Formats: sequence, structure tokens, C-alpha cells
Amino acid sequence: MRSDALATNSVFEANRARGAVRFDVHARDGVTRRGTLHESGSLRVRFPSPEDEGLSGVFVNTAGGVAGGDRFDIEISAADSSRLTLTTAAAEKVYRAPGSAAQLNIALKAGAGARLAWLPQETILFDRARVQRRFDIALDENASLLLCEIVVFGRTAMGERIGQGEFIDRWRMRRGGRLVFAETVRLGGDIGAKLARSAVAKGGAAIGTALIVPGDEALVERIREASESFSGEVGISAWNGFAMARFCAQDAARLRADMMAVLARTGAALPRLWLN
Repeated sequence: MRSDALATNSVFEANRARGAVRFDVHARDGVTRRGTLHESGSLRVRFPSPEDEGLSGVFVNTAGGVAGGDRFDIEISAADSSRLTLTTAAAEKVYRAPGSAAQLNIALKAGAGARLAWLPQETILFDRARVQRRFDIALDENASLLLCEIVVFGRTAMGERIGQGEFIDRWRMRRGGRLVFAETVRLGGDIGAKLARSAVAKGGAAIGTALIVPGDEALVERIREASESFSGEVGISAWNGFAMARFCAQDAARLRADMMAVLARTGAALPRLWLN
């Protein structure tokens, strides 16, 4: 590698964004309130309005997006009987990464009777983006979780499609200390060509997952009753005491509409930012 290229890469690596948020919530007299909060770097969380029982938080990335070499860490703990809903102020954009991949690490913990909802807006990957994301989830046997993630490959509304890139998504969930779900998705190289395959996404540019705890066959049937309204492909199943819905669509708008239809069947209240 030429010396000028080495110098450019060293400058790039030295200017990567770092951000971390760590906080806990607790319930007192039926009302959820925030406990200790730690913020650092370019990641912030805001609690826009008081609520009668639960608490809502909105993450803001002041770096304006995610690029190669960036690292963001989130650690949330919801104590017994608390209610917490989390979202993002906008869709998160992951830009081209000439160097190392961006790192996104999310740890979620919910105690007995707690209800935790992780409902960020879409993550959009640009061409040649590289990102590695990790979810570590620890739930009490009697906790409830709703976790939804949408990933969009390219800004389809602007006619953009992703070519080369890397997307690694690692999920691990434990209930009562027992591992009940483990999955790692790996997409690398020519992601656009892989998404075009019938067995992968059949040309779709948006994928999504909804993890619902607890979940059973009755919930699966309620969601399937809405299948005629889906504009993309949606599959749902239940096992190990939870349900999971998988989504694939031609663009983000269609997938979001399908996701909202599924969430409506769970009885979940959507964040206001989803409805703007």
C-alpha cells in the first residue's frame, strides 16, 4: 500500500466515533422511572415526556450516522415490574467503510414482570458498508420482550442498491439463565447478488425480524389472520416460549407496513416517531 494511502487510513481510524449509553429503570408505586444514566461520546438517550405508567426513551446519534471503525455500546436494565419502550430519533445510516467494520453492541436485561420494547427505526446500509451487530438479551422467566429490527440494503426510494459490503448480526437470548435462542446472520461480499437469489430475498432490499416474548401458537394464529394485508413475505413461528416473525420486502416502506400490521396483532403501542 502506498504511503499516502496508509496516511489516509490512519487519519480515518483516528477519527472514528465512539458512543455508549447505559441506564436502568425501576417501578415504584406502579410508575416506571429512570435510575442511573451514563452517556459518553456521540450517543445520547432522551425521555421526551412523562407517562402514566411506563417510560419511553429515544436514542440520538450526534455523529450523524455510522461508519467503518465506529463503535456504539448500549446497556439497558429494566427492573421488576417496570415498563420501558425504546426507539430512535431517525433511521440509522451505515456508510461506506474503507477500513474495519463498525461495531454495534446492545445488551438488554428485564426482571420479573418487566415489559421491555426495543423498536428502533430502520438501519440503512450504503454500498460497501461494513457493520457487525450483537444483541445479548437476559430475561426473567416472567419478563416480556418485544424486539423489532429492520435492515434496508440501499436507499431504495432513491434507486440505490447495495453491492459489496458486510453485515454480521449475532443474537443471543436467555430466559431464566437458560439459552433459548441463538442466531448469527452473515452477509458478505456481493450482498446485492446474494439478495437477488430466490432462496435469499428474491430481489428484496429490506429484511426484518420481530422477537416476541412470551409467544405461543395462539399469537401466531392471530398474526396469520392479517396475512392478506401483507405486501411482502412474512413468516412466523413459535417455540421455546417465544414467537418470531421474519419479514422480506422490496423496500423499506412495504416492510414497515407489514411490521406495523404484525405489531398491531400483539397489542403493542407503537412509538410516536414511527407514525410521523
